[in-house]
Amino acid sequence: MLTTHPFDDDKLREECGVFGVYNHGEAAAVAALGLHALQHRGQEAAGIVTFDGEHYHIQHAMGQVGDNFSSQSVIAKLRGHAGIGHVRYATSGDTVLRNVQPLFADFEFGGFALAHNGNLTNALMLRRQLVRRGCLFQSTTDTEVIVHLMATARSGSVIDRMVEALRQVEGAYSLIALAKDMVIGVRDPLGVRPLVLGRVGDSHVLCSETCALDIIGADFVRDVEPGEMIVLDSSGVHSLRPFLPQHRRFCIFEYIYFARPDSVMEGNSVYEARKRIGMELARESAVDADVVIPVPDSGVPAAIGYAAESGIPFELGIIRNHYVGRTFIEPTDQIRNLGVKLKHNANRHMIEGKRVVLVDDSIVRGTTSIKIIEMVRRAGASEVHMRISSPPTSHACFYGVDTPKKEKLLAHKYSIDEMAKYIGADSLAFISIDGLYKAVNEPGRNNARPQYCDACFTGDYPIPLLDRDTPGETSEITYRAEARG
Repeated sequence: MLTTHPFDDDKLREECGVFGVYNHGEAAAVAALGLHALQHRGQEAAGIVTFDGEHYHIQHAMGQVGDNFSSQSVIAKLRGHAGIGHVRYATSGDTVLRNVQPLFADFEFGGFALAHNGNLTNALMLRRQLVRRGCLFQSTTDTEVIVHLMATARSGSVIDRMVEALRQVEGAYSLIALAKDMVIGVRDPLGVRPLVLGRVGDSHVLCSETCALDIIGADFVRDVEPGEMIVLDSSGVHSLRPFLPQHRRFCIFEYIYFARPDSVMEGNSVYEARKRIGMELARESAVDADVVIPVPDSGVPAAIGYAAESGIPFELGIIRNHYVGRTFIEPTDQIRNLGVKLKHNANRHMIEGKRVVLVDDSIVRGTTSIKIIEMVRRAGASEVHMRISSPPTSHACFYGVDTPKKEKLLAHKYSIDEMAKYIGADSLAFISIDGLYKAVNEPGRNNARPQYCDACFTGDYPIPLLDRDTPGETSEITYRAEARG
């Protein structure tokens, strides 16, 4: 039978990546390449919509970008000089084709396609209001709420309708839309989710991360500002500011895990930030040891920083098999128990008889940490000390990241000492919240006016959780699990 790999359900998952290009003769091919670079943000479905000046062309598919958008025949069907794309990670249940983005609708003004990274926190409330008004929903994504709000808006241009719709929603969003021979990018007023602007020749690009610009040879222009709307059309690039300015709260977990290490976020190299996090971690939680070993691949930059600061040698003591996907065949219980070795294997020569510092980016449920520590001990480690390059994840995220309910988060249930005993480590330490902020070039967390969204660590939610807090909205958690993306 097919089952989820044991390592895949114990990580926080960024749910979506978005990409848009305007004025390019091979818009579909460029979009497919951009989505390849953003594959880490969503692996279960992908879609591209293009416009050729008269008609829209749409391709949605389950699975990864390379499995669906690498053939010339598929790209040839997606004709046009403008296009947008989306990669999606579904949080629970089956991923179904009707939920794959970009969503497409026919309005009075013509076709409209929309791709969304983030999560709306009043989507259920708005959805119920729209259903009572007669709207028929075709998906379970919160993104479709925006489409219906635009459809029911007062008459106006596509920009006017989009602004009116977004003024009614709460939540985190980076949106890319395609309509009336234009590509539109919008970032929520707090700037929780990333969005960048780039240029390749005479063409302009909007996408989630700079690594998607690199793959197509585009130059980084700038970050889209929180609350800013960028319009790409035949007359160039236009910047609109339709929302009241607010204090920005970019998601700090982008630096810890979500973004690709070769991306630049808000002016900071993600790779360098992760190394600095490791250095701060070493300063805060030093331990006598013989070797620093990362849990691949996300723990590598932090482990490099930890080793550099502590003076303890860095070694690849765990080797990852890069040819294991999200699912694999487990015909028997015996094979299931060996499943951990399909993705990671201990490098015994680097471990046997040594005191080991294991560096990982986070602990969610703890299942991965248990398996990794067991594997390292079986390889002969005399001691295993776990060091985590994020503070304890004790709260759920409602802004576009897949997290379990807080009752299932190990840090919500146990103290750090209890967590160490649970996962089988000789010691366990997390970077402090102030140490994390220092690593991203802040003096520390400003508790009165936090510089980032860190709700998964602190429970300080900067955007109202209206669906969660509204009396009678009992199906919120179920809907939210289906709707994210």
